[in-house]
Amino acid sequence: MSLFDKPKLRLLGNTGVLIEYGDAIDTVINRKVRAMTIAIDRSAPSGVIEVTPTYRSILIMYDPTVTNPSQLEAEMLSLESQLEDVEIPPPRIVEIPVLYGHEMGPDISFVADNAGMSVEEVIRLHTEPCYQIYMIGFTPGFAFLGGLPDALTTPRLSTPRAHVPAGSVGIANDQTGMYPVDSPGGWQLIGRTPLRLFDPLRAAPFLYQAGDQIKFKAISRAEYDGFLGQGAA
Repeated sequence: MSLFDKPKLRLLGNTGVLIEYGDAIDTVINRKVRAMTIAIDRSAPSGVIEVTPTYRSILIMYDPTVTNPSQLEAEMLSLESQLEDVEIPPPRIVEIPVLYGHEMGPDISFVADNAGMSVEEVIRLHTEPCYQIYMIGFTPGFAFLGGLPDALTTPRLSTPRAHVPAGSVGIANDQTGMYPVDSPGGWQLIGRTPLRLFDPLRAAPFLYQAGDQIKFKAISRAEYDGFLGQGAA
């Protein structure tokens, strides 16, 4: 599993193409995705409507009356030759306060038992890393994070919940993440943040973007309530 020598282009209907740069969730591959995304944003080819980076690929939506897949592929290859001039900005670290356990994290005991450790140790391990945001999707603002300690790898729920409250923090297999809006979900819930992770009425609806890093911070119930009392940014 590695970075492809040449990107692979796949057609998505008659208005989209997916450009794949590798075949794994990998920091080197994702760095190529980020660099290409910056290059496209800086000099977007005619007809490009939307650019969405993922773990290992870029989705490009385009106007078929202006451009076509063959032209886009040629333009993407041309942009690749300019990547040495692309400077990826240092990651911004976004701190996310979390109230772990109890009704906010009903599955934290299962995660602890699965790992053979205490709940306190789960919290300590979960708050240690800075997690890189590889991509955002599934629901508005749902950040797919890399960097979960191996010891916390936990299987998803066998049956997903019909409703997971906004702000819930969970673990599924070797990933951790946050639910920005109320939605169904099958992740093991270990806590909840009082922050509004997605607010369409804010000037900046999202608190973070792909390429940023997330740092979780354990807080008390009083601190959680205090954030809510302040309106939670």
